[in-house]
Amino acid sequence: MEKIKVGIVGSAGYTGGELLRLLIFHPNVEIIFANSASNAGNKLSDVHNDLFGDTELTFSSDFHSNIDVLFLCVGHGDARKFLDANPIDPSVKIIDLSQDYRLKNRVEYQGKNFIYGLPELNKEAIKTAHYIANPGCFATNIQLALLPLASKGLLPDQIHVNATTGSTGAGQKPSATTHFSWRNNNLSAYKSFEHQHLQEISESLNQLQDNFLPIGDGSLLDRAAQRINFIPQRGDFARGIFSAIYVETDLSEDQAYELFETYYAEHPFTHVSRANIDLKQVVNTNKSIIHLEKHGNKLLILNVTDNLLKGASGQAVQNMNLMFGLDEKAGLGLKSVGF
Repeated sequence: MEKIKVGIVGSAGYTGGELLRLLIFHPNVEIIFANSASNAGNKLSDVHNDLFGDTELTFSSDFHSNIDVLFLCVGHGDARKFLDANPIDPSVKIIDLSQDYRLKNRVEYQGKNFIYGLPELNKEAIKTAHYIANPGCFATNIQLALLPLASKGLLPDQIHVNATTGSTGAGQKPSATTHFSWRNNNLSAYKSFEHQHLQEISESLNQLQDNFLPIGDGSLLDRAAQRINFIPQRGDFARGIFSAIYVETDLSEDQAYELFETYYAEHPFTHVSRANIDLKQVVNTNKSIIHLEKHGNKLLILNVTDNLLKGASGQAVQNMNLMFGLDEKAGLGLKSVGF
């Protein structure tokens, strides 16, 4: 088949850099442009230093629709602004890595809906989708830990989540809480019980388990927080998410493992481990690895993912593969370098 012609907007940031690292070596892809107005004319390796020797491509300030698929690696709120200001040819497929089109009340563009791009939930819909809303990093990790239970209607009223993410989850622009001297040898919580990813998590769980999302007059975030007690933390490492989740259940440990292993049997990047897990197993990969333990009536679910790959750019490539009828794993077998 002819190579897929790719354009990337927002290619100088962390997710744009990860996407470039993957697509430069993807056997079925040709990168037509990597848009970055502030870096126009510079080589990709001037910004993404680890690409030195891998490509002679330069950043471009130009944008056009002579492509097959457009990746939007821009900040939250900026994808919608970009599409409003730059109408895209209807033939071009779009994969948006921001949160702008993830929620069900904000999915339409040019008369077509964005499909929520979590392959472990919506694989068949992704295969025929024209527009994809790539999930958030925390949302991906937490949903993968809970989808098997939701598929059988087994999620209880209260879900308890403690999850720690690396500094790249905050983006490339420096801030007080990403500065090395503050982040190193440090740990802190933020957005407790009100992280924005609760909204997409609850909508996905509600897709599998009817009436999971409480009905009421409150906001989607408020209703999601009624059932998901989420404490996000900033870790003193660059990349990865480690989540520890527990729920009450009558399932035995063996029954839980059987449920999770069966659910993920046809999903090549999500694995269930009967041995304990750690973050280094997934850093620089598109994997999610889940471990289960039963303690009394509580099921502990541990999950590790890379926030920049399975939580962002790797999953975006996985979605592209599905959209264009490629092997789901194409271009994702090798570890990215990155941070």
